[in-house]
Amino acid sequence: MTLDRRALLGGITGAALLTPYIALEKAMAQHAGHTPAAGSPSLEEQQAMAAHQQSMQELFGENLFRNEQIAMLLYPGFTALDLVGPHYFFACLFGAKVHLVTTGADLAPVASDLGLAISPTVTLEDSPADLDVLFFPGGTKGTMDVMRSERVMAWVKDRASRAKHITSVCTGSMILGKAGLLKGRCATSHWATFPVLADFGAIPVNQRVVKDGNILTGAGVSAGLDFAIALTEQLRGRDYAEALVLQAEYAPEPPIIAGSMATASAPVGSMMGQMFAPVAEQFRALAGG
Repeated sequence: MTLDRRALLGGITGAALLTPYIALEKAMAQHAGHTPAAGSPSLEEQQAMAAHQQSMQELFGENLFRNEQIAMLLYPGFTALDLVGPHYFFACLFGAKVHLVTTGADLAPVASDLGLAISPTVTLEDSPADLDVLFFPGGTKGTMDVMRSERVMAWVKDRASRAKHITSVCTGSMILGKAGLLKGRCATSHWATFPVLADFGAIPVNQRVVKDGNILTGAGVSAGLDFAIALTEQLRGRDYAEALVLQAEYAPEPPIIAGSMATASAPVGSMMGQMFAPVAEQFRALAGG
């Protein structure tokens, strides 16, 4: 049996602990997006799978399979990596349902700020009313358009009023701020908009991931991976989160250490700061609007 990395953990649930190998292979294949191999498994294969199921059950316990409802907002001009990194971890939560919620009128693909299109699964109006996780990726002009939209912001406030976890990565925190969700709360954002958090009444905290009650925010773009790991641990525990970190082989060793103003060279930091200054001011203007 040949499986890709996602299928290594796919399709095994506590309730399926003693199910036949064929049924498990089918579930794993569906999770991985391919067709299971034809033919009956050998007794040795069945025993190996049963032993693996048992070890997973013992390690993860009740965290192995849950039924979280997760909504991730898609809007024209979002930053793809803000969304794709967390989506990988969310989609690997056994039993969880990930809804890619479009701000559009239909389920047409939504283009990111760099042209990568993602297919949504549901519209704002048809998305679940009660959510375990409400998530917002960042962007620039597209994010500002969301903040100016009465329709979208009404949806944000409604879903946030009941969501168990309200979350964002990068400038997605500006959406939370515009919805009035960050007043008096600790939060982070992309370095360019980090100071703007205070304009929304937030308490800026210069960390990759910041938790304040049921609000979890991640810093810029690549911090979405750190954010997703932190949230996975909250939802499913340390062992489950560690398993997904290992599955993703997340062991960063960047060839250039310049991911913050503190580590970037002075010329590069100065140039990038000047480039993003107008963007920060545009977000700041929306804080008062």
